[in-house]
Amino acid sequence: MGRSILVIGATGTVGGRVMAHLLRAGAGVRALTRTPADLPLGAERALGDLSEPGSLHDAVDGVEAVFLVWPFASADGLEAVLKVMAAHARRIVYLSSAAVREHERQAESLIERSGMEWTILRPHAFAANTLRWAGQVRAGDVVRGPYGQAAMSLVHEDDIAAVAVRALTEDGHAGAVHELTGPRSLTQAEQARIIGEAIGRPVRWEETDPREARREMLARGWPAGVVDGILRAQAEMTADAAPVTAAVAEVTAGAPRTFRSWADEHAHAFRAGARAARIHEYGSAEVIRHEEAPLPAPGPGEVLVRVAATSFNPSETGLRAGLLQAVLPYTLGWDVSGTVVAVGAGVTRWSRGDRVIGRLDGGGAAAEYVAAPAAALAAAPRAIPPADAAAIPVAALTAWQAVFEHAEVSAGTRVLINGAGGGVGGFAVQLAKRAGATVIATAGPRSAGVVRSQGADRIVDYTAEPLPGGVDAVINLVGVDEGKAAELASLVRPGGVAVSIATPLPSPAATHFVTRNDPAQLAQIVALVDAGDLTVDVAESLPLSELASVHRRSEAGLTRGKIILIP
Repeated sequence: MGRSILVIGATGTVGGRVMAHLLRAGAGVRALTRTPADLPLGAERALGDLSEPGSLHDAVDGVEAVFLVWPFASADGLEAVLKVMAAHARRIVYLSSAAVREHERQAESLIERSGMEWTILRPHAFAANTLRWAGQVRAGDVVRGPYGQAAMSLVHEDDIAAVAVRALTEDGHAGAVHELTGPRSLTQAEQARIIGEAIGRPVRWEETDPREARREMLARGWPAGVVDGILRAQAEMTADAAPVTAAVAEVTAGAPRTFRSWADEHAHAFRAGARAARIHEYGSAEVIRHEEAPLPAPGPGEVLVRVAATSFNPSETGLRAGLLQAVLPYTLGWDVSGTVVAVGAGVTRWSRGDRVIGRLDGGGAAAEYVAAPAAALAAAPRAIPPADAAAIPVAALTAWQAVFEHAEVSAGTRVLINGAGGGVGGFAVQLAKRAGATVIATAGPRSAGVVRSQGADRIVDYTAEPLPGGVDAVINLVGVDEGKAAELASLVRPGGVAVSIATPLPSPAATHFVTRNDPAQLAQIVALVDAGDLTVDVAESLPLSELASVHRRSEAGLTRGKIILIP
């Protein structure tokens, strides 16, 4: 479809996911808003008001299809809105509900007579409805309510969006009414238990009198008719009566998402805190505490990331020991790979569900969740597991800048990489080789095989043989004593260059640099990984609880390559 798709209700639970799915599919997306609003990158904003149909002509002009969420409890005014839409668009997908309340029945009837190709979605209970329990779960381990054995087949909002996108962008759905459910029926008590499993602590259901629940809902301002309708429906919801349909699978050709997957994705909403590896004072590895920390909230320009993994960088031992200063308490972890679960004000590049990686200069990734600057992130590679991607940001950026910006390695360069067996070294060897250089790499017996597989032309065992001289460039990636630093500097031919990220090398031709954060470079690195032109060597994959042990082993010289840590 060459023209845009208009999304009405783009900032809502389902509309936002429809917009995200369309953007990922490469469709032109226009979002109707009454006022300026933050939208994902690539979405066009269209100002208009459903209560004033005349304001919609510009929004619908050039639109092929419309996704409609009607936000009013009456169908009054919808007929005039549909006339405007039908003058421009040929297709409409309407989000109704399985209850088909009176105003929804009227809306469906008007849409069927609109002259547009129409598809109606009737989702049953939203998985997102359980967010109403979030306050209770954050405060304790009990969800209180009536009818704990009321059963429903909760549908994931991403499944609703996936069906909507198929209907918006493909032929063959005209005149269809899709009843959408999850894959199985669950009682409210079972839903509470699953939420507890997702957040890592037991959550149980406590039955209350329906009359008490009615008083509480009325006190919150709910209309009496709505309250009575909800309670009546719950009383009638039994496991046998809760329908489970195949519509999601039939339309999308994929299995519907489970409530457990939804609970895992939204666990942050039910938690007051999250586990993190933090230091409250400087000292040995024993100062690292694994504790429940306040759950971060994304501020303006930030996103909340559910961490798949972080990785260990040896320089963090210096921060932990006090050689680098930070505001305490401090959550460790500069590398992050994970999934965006919430976005702060002003963020347009990312939306919920996006997989990202990045270098976090302020730390915080050694945790279950981190609030990260949106501008510091890049899309995660698709070719490797999400946790493995945590090995990339700091190490690969350092290697990239050492090889290309400071050593200026190119075809024909003869380069010596000292410390090629480390996390940075593995990327430096591959990047230099890809640039056409002849790569001489120092590596001990434990890492020689991996370095050779990464493309080094010659491996020098620094524990047993001298280093060759007359090279065009030396890249030093490890801390050395003064004598070794002088030796490395002497290996460079006249007119060559020496580069170090660790001990400075004593030469007028030497450069010592600190890596800068560069998401654009990181995106180039990810592209190489996805193309199969850059491999990511993960030496070890450990639970985050092993972080202190990794610090001790690193300080004893007993680690190799990149170590990822999984919360």
